[in-house]
Amino acid sequence: MTIEGADYYIRLIDLPYSIGGFITPNDDGTYNVYLNARLSAEKNLDTFFHEVEHIENDDFYNGLPLELIEERARLLSR
Repeated sequence: MTIEGADYYIRLIDLPYSIGGFITPNDDGTYNVYLNARLSAEKNLDTFFHEVEHIENDDFYNGLPLELIEERARLLSR
């Protein structure tokens, strides 16, 4: 299932239960947000908001360490 948005595409895929989701940038400036089809809608919504923080914080291009990027996204998406 794919839902198209202005800046991102949401894709539900089967992932291990330990992975809520992830995001990848596309060459055209959009993003793919992958959510775990095995998890609940509530968990996927939480993961979606976490991943959107990465877009809003320009995390693919800001040069910050991964640990800081993840902690900041975790705090801001709550």
